[in-house]
Amino acid sequence: MQAYIIEQFGDPDVFQARELPQPEVNLGQVLIRVMATSVNPVDCKIRSGKAPQIAPDFPAVLHGDVAGVIEAVGTDVTEFQPGDEVYGCAGGVKGYGGALAEFMVADVSLIARKPKSLNWQQAAALPLVSITAWEGLIDRAKVRPQQKVLVYGGTGGVGHLGVQLAKWAGATVYATVSDAEKAQLANQLGADYVINYRQQSVEAYIDEYTNGKGFDVVFDTVGNDHLSSAFQAAALNGTVVSTVARSSPDLSLLHAKGLTLHLVFMLIPMLHKLGKEHHGEILTQLVKAVDEGQVKPLVDRHTFTLAEVAAAHRLLESGKAIGKVTLTVNNEQ
Repeated sequence: MQAYIIEQFGDPDVFQARELPQPEVNLGQVLIRVMATSVNPVDCKIRSGKAPQIAPDFPAVLHGDVAGVIEAVGTDVTEFQPGDEVYGCAGGVKGYGGALAEFMVADVSLIARKPKSLNWQQAAALPLVSITAWEGLIDRAKVRPQQKVLVYGGTGGVGHLGVQLAKWAGATVYATVSDAEKAQLANQLGADYVINYRQQSVEAYIDEYTNGKGFDVVFDTVGNDHLSSAFQAAALNGTVVSTVARSSPDLSLLHAKGLTLHLVFMLIPMLHKLGKEHHGEILTQLVKAVDEGQVKPLVDRHTFTLAEVAAAHRLLESGKAIGKVTLTVNNEQ
């Protein structure tokens, strides 16, 4: 099969085309004919060598997100059959082959049937970010109706799903953005209120939208200094969830306000073989929300083929993408 691999870490030009043997299907697995994949920040980190501890062995086939058609199933697999259209985040990390190839083997517990209302690129844009947002807001924060939920990065990969899932759960949703175009997008995604964090301080929007009390849940998808500001923005006994807690914040405010902090790293089930079936369950539950029009992926207008994977990585790393960057196996999809 045709694949795009890396044999060393580096910039996007390290990708190269290679003919590889078609992977074999074992017990508990399916073989997916890849139709589309998407780029996530973790894919760029693995490629560049910033996350070598979770990288597949060289020659490495990267990318976890996949949408495609089942070609074959393991002898013990009964829930899927050849011809089924599926999606999931099922590889591209240590111990798993990725989706930058014509075929990908996936653990059956990590995939679900593709939402019927989505095309291949839209379906491939969803798995990693939707699972992350679901684990943060639904599993950890347990968002409830009428709560005030603040989402940092409301049009980002995880953030735009956070806005929609919080709204789906019945919350009043506030989203931070950096410009007017993103503000309009956040409103279209369901945010009740949009905050331009470059124009308004944390103190100012806490006063304006909560009368100084703070938000019930703050979902930080940006990281860096934003985690400290999340502690500031949260209400007494509130909840902060972060997907990028790699800074060293002062935790004194966390204590003083009685906050609960949750950190989400959605690759744990794959890396540690722990609770993988929950990812398939999340994706299955998400299908209903998607097909009913309550959740939709935001996909960048630039599309790429697998052969253009270097350009796709450059676009994501440029910070200029609006929504998920997607790739298809060929231009006809």
